[in-house]
Amino acid sequence: MSEPDASAATAGGDTPLLELRGIHKSFGAVEVLRGVDLKVRSGRVTALVGDNGAGKSTLIKGVAGIHNFDAGEYLYEGVPVEVHDPKAANALGIEVVYQDLALCNNLDVVHNMFLGREVMKGITLNEDVMEARARKTLDGLAVRTLRSVRQPVASLSGGQRQTVAIARAVLWNSKLVILDEPTAALGVAQTEQVLRLVRQLADNGLGVILISHNLGDVMQVADDIAVLYLGQLAAQVDTKDVQRNQVVELITAGRSGDIGLSPAMAEVAL
Repeated sequence: MSEPDASAATAGGDTPLLELRGIHKSFGAVEVLRGVDLKVRSGRVTALVGDNGAGKSTLIKGVAGIHNFDAGEYLYEGVPVEVHDPKAANALGIEVVYQDLALCNNLDVVHNMFLGREVMKGITLNEDVMEARARKTLDGLAVRTLRSVRQPVASLSGGQRQTVAIARAVLWNSKLVILDEPTAALGVAQTEQVLRLVRQLADNGLGVILISHNLGDVMQVADDIAVLYLGQLAAQVDTKDVQRNQVVELITAGRSGDIGLSPAMAEVAL
């Protein structure tokens, strides 16, 4: 992986935290991503939406280093980088919270937050340091729904589990957090709890990519919306500039009025 050179980054706050240019990815004869451009800025929630098969998972797995893109540029803090595996993505400050959350029911909140990255004191776990860092991270996210950081994860609600997974992602000085359907299968109250946490991440200065099929959640919490349509970026728009029905049209047809792919490009995609 190429390490970013701070002196090479573009000066000023307008440089995206993450920028993808002309990204292509194929699996055999199937072209999944076709010239995708995407910008994610610090302090903003960027919703990534699209129908099933649009390429969302492939794009995110490429950002996370699980897949290698076939072509295109991957810029991080304005500097071209190469991310060939998840470890390289983590080193840049990129963390992903997948739908399965990857939590261990038999462990408490602290041990789940440090799972695989435990702090040692000689040959034993440094419980005091891990607990203090876990509390500090949760406090920084204004989490008030956990009774104790020593609660077993098995005793937590769906919303609380999602909170633990997100807190684990930001524990490691992350700059970009990718959330894959964080409100799926949650009730109304738990969804609101998680959306407040998503907003808090951006308010704390992190860049956030939110993958969601729930347009209500997207319109509520996202600053901008990037719509994938059959492997192409139909549009990336400021949320306040579009209506929900326009986002639906972009998802289903690749175009809404003057926004999106040209009619010819939308037809070619089909």
